[in-house]
Amino acid sequence: MRDERLYALFAPLTSLSGVGAKLGRLIGDHIEGERVLDLVLFLPHQIQRRRQAERMSDLIPGELATVTGRVAGLVQGHGASPHKVRLMDETGFLTLVYFAWPWARMGQMFPQNAPITVSGRVEEYRNERQMTHPDWALPPDAAARRPAREWEPVYRLTAGLGMGRMQALCSAALSAVPEGLPEWIDGPLVAERGWPSWRAALAALHTPVSGDADTLATARERLAYDEAFARQLGFGLARQARAARHTPALKTSGDRVEAMLAGFPHPPTGAQVRAIADIRADLGRATPMHRMLQGDVGAGKTLVAAAACALAAEAGYQSALMAPTEVLARQQGEVLKRLLEPAGLRVELLTGRERGKGREALLVDLSAHSIDVLVGTHALNTDGVSFARLGLVIIDEQHRFGVNDRQRLAAKAVAAHVLAMSATPIPRSLALAALGDLDVSVLDEKPAGRLPVTTRAVPLSRLEEVLEAVGRALTHGEQAFWVCPSVEGEADEAAATQRRVMLADALGIEVGLVHGKLKPRDKDAALEAFRAGETRLLVATTVVEVGVDIPAATIMLIEGAERFGLAQLHQLRGRVGRGSKPASCVLLYHPPLSDTARERLDALRRTHDGFEIAETDFRLRGPGDVLGLRQSGLPAYRLLDLSAHAGLIPVADKDARVLLSREPKLDGARGRAGQLALTMFSPLGAGETFGAG
Repeated sequence: MRDERLYALFAPLTSLSGVGAKLGRLIGDHIEGERVLDLVLFLPHQIQRRRQAERMSDLIPGELATVTGRVAGLVQGHGASPHKVRLMDETGFLTLVYFAWPWARMGQMFPQNAPITVSGRVEEYRNERQMTHPDWALPPDAAARRPAREWEPVYRLTAGLGMGRMQALCSAALSAVPEGLPEWIDGPLVAERGWPSWRAALAALHTPVSGDADTLATARERLAYDEAFARQLGFGLARQARAARHTPALKTSGDRVEAMLAGFPHPPTGAQVRAIADIRADLGRATPMHRMLQGDVGAGKTLVAAAACALAAEAGYQSALMAPTEVLARQQGEVLKRLLEPAGLRVELLTGRERGKGREALLVDLSAHSIDVLVGTHALNTDGVSFARLGLVIIDEQHRFGVNDRQRLAAKAVAAHVLAMSATPIPRSLALAALGDLDVSVLDEKPAGRLPVTTRAVPLSRLEEVLEAVGRALTHGEQAFWVCPSVEGEADEAAATQRRVMLADALGIEVGLVHGKLKPRDKDAALEAFRAGETRLLVATTVVEVGVDIPAATIMLIEGAERFGLAQLHQLRGRVGRGSKPASCVLLYHPPLSDTARERLDALRRTHDGFEIAETDFRLRGPGDVLGLRQSGLPAYRLLDLSAHAGLIPVADKDARVLLSREPKLDGARGRAGQLALTMFSPLGAGETFGAG
């Protein structure tokens, strides 16, 4: 039950004076929330000073200023030219400029010789001072009734919401924040950092009395920490909730894993051995496993997943592996069959394509426990799919599934052990932000025999030279991807459909095409033809970024490489070099390159370490969607800027863990305060994270 002190904050926006249903919808769409609290947490992006100028001669171009003068004259604009108002005092003149305003209104606002107080940005135009569309212009008595603020918050705006209204709304919302809420942050930490109280930090930004940079930064840092602390506290509660649940302990000797590895051509890497040991330990406990297997491109996640399935089968339980696309599901199914069938496990595939009697027979075998591992897409979530004894759920490319998809599959078991897999390395500095409620195993070694991909950046002006080299490679039996940044478009020479026609004509061969607008059946057919060697060159968009495994492909050409993100380029490069032959990646770019684009391409040439690349990507473009928070079902941070405040997350994690160790039920003084923070800032509660429920 929500604390009554927070009732006003959780009231709808329409509870604010002057906010009706229409305005409430406009504000809610803009701030992405419908509560007064959402407006309180909608922070200004800067604080600006508005100076009171005594005389016209005191006005300084570039500043915000308020000044009083008399109307000396009006000039009516015509066509695209603006209306102008001439204000004066004994020291000089100021011109007010208004575009597309009704002329009649100008005369009403600015009677000849009337005193007017005007406020806005001062500009210099042809050696004269002017204001274009002042923030306000009022008779002096009306201006005197306006709040006299030297320092003002500046908010992001949208059509229909001006700055004055946003300032008034946020100030009104601030009044709903109760005084004297108990402190949820560890007292010594507050003292060490010099943080104000939560309400004082909000007031410092919404109703600033100073433009002091240190004061404002400290207030923002305090609010960022509040959100980080609440998020980590939510993660901690989720861990507690899972620890309190019972699930069958899958204790094994590991014989089936040994049998599987015996048939593998290379010994597992040290990272794979450690990950398998982590998973075996998790499965052997009577609480649900909740582990993320994070591996760089080609690090061997599927082998670890196969070992997990073998462990579950040895303990008498079935496994389910869900992949985001049919292509990836079929590919994973083929690899798991190859790995697990020699160890005596039956692996089957279920996608939307399986229908009729074949599907019915498969489902009967599944419910009779004749199938050990079922691989599939969202089709695994359909009501007719019933496992006899599901013990392990594996989610491949987990960030591409919603929370509901993942929970529905996990719910097919009484309390399934869950293993999530991702081929997108998360910067180590940000791992806690996205994976705070997960145990993590990292595959940071490449299997034996995996050769690095030679990477070169080539300007598009050398396209003819590149085509000749590709043609020679294809005649020698090699296969190549040609990735384009868009599907089609007459003005876009890097569009896949146009490039396919040009390449087929230039090389005199059949060229495959795959992109996101194709029907799944056509996409699968194009990939299968390429995998089978029927086509030697495949033009594609980024649909081949993750999971497409064509061991014979040795060349990756990425056209318009400067238009791709660094992590995306790394994933695309990982589609080649998966066999025993040397592979190359050619980054075709349009010169001149920006400094950022040049650094991206240089980073890709310099390293194959996905985690180093993720850190560089984060540094170059900010958090953006590096974490994939939206896709993973975790709302993005609102107050915490990952670029500036990432260092607060480990501090908050430690603080939350200490609090939960002392007050696991949050029933002490600080625990109850922590519940307030959790209610206001955290999207997470016990049982609401991935795999729970």
